[in-house]
Amino acid sequence: MTSPDEKSEEAAPTAKTILVVDDEKNIRRTLQLVLEGEGYKVMGAETAELGLEILGNPDTPVDLAILDVKLPGMSGLEALERIRREEPTRDLPIVVISGHATVNDAVHAIKLGASDFFEKPLARERVLVSVKNVLDTAQAKRALAEVSREQLAKYEMIGKSAPMQRIFHEIEKVAPTRASVLITGESGTGKELIARAIHRLSPRTDGPFVKVNCAAIPRELIESELFGHEKGAFTGAQARRRGFFEQAHGGTLFLDEIGDMDLVAQAKVLRALQSGEISRVGSEHVIHVDVRVLAATNKDLARGVESGAFREDLFFRLNVFPLRSPSLRERVEDIPVLAHSFMQGFAKENGTKPKPMDDAVIRALTSRKWPGNVRELKNVVERMAILSGDRVTIADLPEDPHESPFGEEEATAADAFDDAAPDVISLEPEPQTSRSASAPVPGTYLTLREYREHTERRYIVDTLKLTGWNISRTAVILGVERTNLHKKIRGYQIKRGEG
Repeated sequence: MTSPDEKSEEAAPTAKTILVVDDEKNIRRTLQLVLEGEGYKVMGAETAELGLEILGNPDTPVDLAILDVKLPGMSGLEALERIRREEPTRDLPIVVISGHATVNDAVHAIKLGASDFFEKPLARERVLVSVKNVLDTAQAKRALAEVSREQLAKYEMIGKSAPMQRIFHEIEKVAPTRASVLITGESGTGKELIARAIHRLSPRTDGPFVKVNCAAIPRELIESELFGHEKGAFTGAQARRRGFFEQAHGGTLFLDEIGDMDLVAQAKVLRALQSGEISRVGSEHVIHVDVRVLAATNKDLARGVESGAFREDLFFRLNVFPLRSPSLRERVEDIPVLAHSFMQGFAKENGTKPKPMDDAVIRALTSRKWPGNVRELKNVVERMAILSGDRVTIADLPEDPHESPFGEEEATAADAFDDAAPDVISLEPEPQTSRSASAPVPGTYLTLREYREHTERRYIVDTLKLTGWNISRTAVILGVERTNLHKKIRGYQIKRGEG
């Protein structure tokens, strides 16, 4: 260890530095050997006061501190409280250890901001898993902060992928202009966030931003909603009402789901865009409005024009600057940052501590197809946050409802299947029609390849039964990607519930 203990060999420049604060030299030495064996750089201190001095020295940056509760002089919990009050160390990850731990000590440490708490004697694997998880979570938080601080301020969106960088560039180019923008993309990709970013970065930022969901307004009310009405204009019109165009005067009108707008309403919207003039229903008085229109749809409007479902002149009026919102499948590298962001947002909304997510969970999330895109990812993360314990493990990940390696017939049969894992697994060969996936038939021989395939198939089935036919958990146990497991299940024609 470096000062005040003996120096260790020079660590690699990229090695994480861990400070161990414990008055027992044997504990410091044990942790040094264990952690340095995994490539970490270790520093030691025998008192909390000396540990705080090291943490306060800008020349000795520390990535993680391990604090003993019982120390001579200042206790570890008092030191933890001091660390959380000081600006340079406020976000430093802390792991607390104790040889005489109580439930109150653990609860108190977590409330003070400790990332983990465990007792002596120290178990090597427990220490390494804890240190790795705490450091990974801290790194993810820093990456999220770096990516999101500037981007959230501008766009309410985060992402470092090439498609998102393209979106940010296009938003900054079109925002200062008066051009109409047509935002296209699959459901759940954040089209409204793009519209709000354009408004926020435009000269109209101080004006209103009015959103209209065209699909949610009944056909007979769309004209009244958009342009307003006078008292008595129709049954139920008991007072004058300003429409969305008037409400958006001096600002931005966002027409969401524009592809679902009625043709009659389309004609009146086109006239308003061309002239800047509207009239309330039941009035002949012309009102001049200054509105910038942004529109969004998950439909192919060009095809709608061909079929007659959408006016060609309105399409060209709206499509001055087309902007496509990328699907989550196109920006897979953004999934880890998005997942951690949603976890932090959920914790903030509910007044709880963000839960760390295991690497296996992140790998599983990045392997999914996400037809519901960012909205679906957010829902899954929030569900895991609710159902999980202190941290999110692969067991908390819900099955992907959009992708099943089993056919429709098997999926239907599985509704009545008992999901409880069996206590005993039979390793007897299971009769199959395919020779390569079956047990040897008396009087015949298998090639080496056929035997390997048979053994692999049987082991996959046994593991699936153990996990209650949970694909994510089975993939983790087998050490393969979900997509690879899906291929094997289909290739071996494994039926859910067989055996």
